[in-house]
Amino acid sequence: MEQDVLVLPDGGDGVRVIACSGDFDQASLEPLRQACAPAVAHPAVRRIVLDVSRITFADSAMLNEMLHLLRTGRLVLAGPLPRSLVPVLELTMAGRLFAVADTVEEARTL
Repeated sequence: MEQDVLVLPDGGDGVRVIACSGDFDQASLEPLRQACAPAVAHPAVRRIVLDVSRITFADSAMLNEMLHLLRTGRLVLAGPLPRSLVPVLELTMAGRLFAVADTVEEARTL
């Protein structure tokens, strides 16, 4: 399973963008956790944008991480939502909990 987590440079607007690509399951979530922890802990980060548009596989462990970030009150998903993530959100009915934007640029302004 290949995956990549990239924290984009901050633009000085209090928005931290974290771009994910590849497969995410229980065994491969540590890079995402490490990327998100500083954003959650940093008081100047008012919004965390999780770019999920290039995720090729996601299971309930990924959903759990997304729910953890959602509890901060600052999470916005940037899509479009990939086909691999939609079934997890629909099956659990968690999709309605997340703010979703079509692009990273739109997510920055929600």
